[in-house]
Amino acid sequence: MDEADRQLLRRCRVRLVSELQVAELWDALLSRELFTRDMIEDIQQAGSGSRRDQARQLVTDLETRGRQALPLFISCLEDTGQGTLASLLQSGRQAAKQDPEAVKPLDHLVPVVLGPMGLTAKGQRVVKLDPSQPAVGNLTPVVLGPEELWPARLKPEVLRPETPRPVDIGSGGAHDVCVPGKIRGHADMAYTLDSDPCGHCLIINNVNFCPSSGLGTRTGSNLDRDKLEHRFRWLRFMVEVKNDLTAKKMVTALMEMAHRNHRALDCFVVVILSHGCQASHLQFPGAVYGTDGCSVSIEKIVNIFNGSGCPSLGGKPKLFFIQACGGEQKDHGFEVACTSSQGRTLDSDSEPDAVPYQEGPRPLDQLDAVSSLPTPSDILVSYSTFPGFVSWRDKKSGSWYIETLDGILEQWARSEDLQSLLLRVANAVSAKGTYKQIPGCFNFLRKKLFFKTS
Repeated sequence: MDEADRQLLRRCRVRLVSELQVAELWDALLSRELFTRDMIEDIQQAGSGSRRDQARQLVTDLETRGRQALPLFISCLEDTGQGTLASLLQSGRQAAKQDPEAVKPLDHLVPVVLGPMGLTAKGQRVVKLDPSQPAVGNLTPVVLGPEELWPARLKPEVLRPETPRPVDIGSGGAHDVCVPGKIRGHADMAYTLDSDPCGHCLIINNVNFCPSSGLGTRTGSNLDRDKLEHRFRWLRFMVEVKNDLTAKKMVTALMEMAHRNHRALDCFVVVILSHGCQASHLQFPGAVYGTDGCSVSIEKIVNIFNGSGCPSLGGKPKLFFIQACGGEQKDHGFEVACTSSQGRTLDSDSEPDAVPYQEGPRPLDQLDAVSSLPTPSDILVSYSTFPGFVSWRDKKSGSWYIETLDGILEQWARSEDLQSLLLRVANAVSAKGTYKQIPGCFNFLRKKLFFKTS
């Protein structure tokens, strides 16, 4: 759906939700293949299942159904005797073609404070501040916009940017807890995580591999599993743990989770603890091994939960945490001016989750991942290490990445968003060991994400 149709649909949303007779639409929507039967069943189960809740969900889902979604929807309205609503949308589309400005959001009319005065558009009135009040730099402010929307009185402080308070992303220091609180309250800036529980969390923990795979036992991984099971329960997730799965069973477990109805939930998490390797990819690098020695690409795992595979998670954050090697390279690091007291020597209890990248039989399991895929959205994939490098795991205390992630979530999840938390994790992990490791992520989230901790 193009932006003009999307804006029109949002402008008419209140009236559509109020007047739409959804029960009469289902057959028409199916016959025009605008929605599948499964999608319609999900819409019918939205909220309390009332007509208004179904109408609200239908209008929301309509935005995801392609460029012809709105004209097809208008045809469905006409066929079911809802001509008034059809005319409303049709006239809105015609007006948008003649005048694109007609469908701009109303917030485009909010007055904007600009400067310098020399750039004031001809014919615009200028409201000057009290000369006794200092201006910002040498700029004299002007106010543009419809006169009826002008503020009754311009206060000088409107033009003074707030002095930012310090936010430390290291392991400690000053932190502004007020800013996250403000952002949480704005749906346009942060995801809403109001449901309790807020979502499902699936942990796949592969420790014991068949002898023919040539993969060693991942001693210490059960510690990682237990830490994250506890942590995500604390973060209000429903946690399910699967141990020692073959590649096929991993995909089956993920598909089963994707086929569930997530409409009443706000978020979804997958954690995979296994051996890993490099793999061919379009969007997300790497692959993880099942206990049978067959690999599943990260790209395939992520796209099981895309818009077509799991429509009930559309528009909701989907988080993937991967503790596995990205390759076989060992990073010796480089010298810096000051050393961290957090560094720790690599000892005999530390081992990599690495398997060399090969062009032999194994990559044949990865061909599914290079087919055409939809553009990802509302997805974050956090890797324990940079692609191509090993990821270290201590046999006694678990992996560096999971141990650090758990500690950072415990200390900072109440006040910081996910991206800030992952920066802390990267900073802390990078200070460990003789060999070095730095986590990273592929971030396709549209907003900030604050976990639910109370």
